[in-house]
Amino acid sequence: MLNQAVSQDSGQNAGSNNRDIIELEGKVVEALPNAVFRVKIDLPDRQAGAGKPDSNQEILAHISGKLRINRIRVLPGDRVRIELTPYDLTRGRITRRL
Repeated sequence: MLNQAVSQDSGQNAGSNNRDIIELEGKVVEALPNAVFRVKIDLPDRQAGAGKPDSNQEILAHISGKLRINRIRVLPGDRVRIELTPYDLTRGRITRRL
C-alpha cells in the first residue's frame, strides 16, 4: 500500500507542497558568484506581515534549473519572480525573468 502512494505522487511537484511556497516579485540589485543574486522585494507596505518579508528587504536568490538549462541571463536591474519557503525568508529561487 505504501508503494502505491509513492508511485501516484510522481509529478512535477512531487517533492514540494505548493501552499508552502511564497511567490514574490523584485528587482535584481547585485550579481554574486555562482549564479546567486541579491534581489530587492517589491511589496506594498500593506501586504508585508506574518509569513512575508518586509517591503524593503533584500533576499539572496539562486537561479532555478529551468532558467539555467535554457540559458536565460539575469542581470542587475532585471525584474524577476522569486519563490521563498516559510522556513527561510532570506533565501529564495529565481523562477522567472519579467
